Amino acid sequence: MHSFAEAYSIHSRNRFSPTMASDLNMLSKKLITSLLFIFLVLSPPSARAVITCNMIYKDLKPCLRYVLIGGSVPTKCCTGVKSLVANATTTADRQAACSCVKNLATSATDKQFDRAARIPAQCGANVPFEISRDADCSK
Repeated sequence: MHSFAEAYSIHSRNRFSPTMASDLNMLSKKLITSLLFIFLVLSPPSARAVITCNMIYKDLKPCLRYVLIGGSVPTKCCTGVKSLVANATTTADRQAACSCVKNLATSATDKQFDRAARIPAQCGANVPFEISRDADCSK
């Protein structure tokens, strides 16, 4: 079998024999297979969540005053909730978002939790997971 440089040199001189053409074809297939393998190894895994708790906390920060003391839900809070819903596109994202929200819910009083749980409906947002202290975030 010839190296790539030898095969290219042979090709450039137009001295192909059936064996050399076969060797070049085999080399091309190996090169393509190697490149595909490299791309697969280097590509990000699809099951990894893109959403982080810090992103969620940033989106939901405008809701904090409402959750703590009540009143009306701020427009920026609704914008943050809708941003969260829009960014939770994969199962892994929804699971990560659910876990972060569940973690926040564990430290809230019952009144605070009730206000927080009403936010999506008041904002017209369909949150793709249950807002609950004991939500199953594995779904």
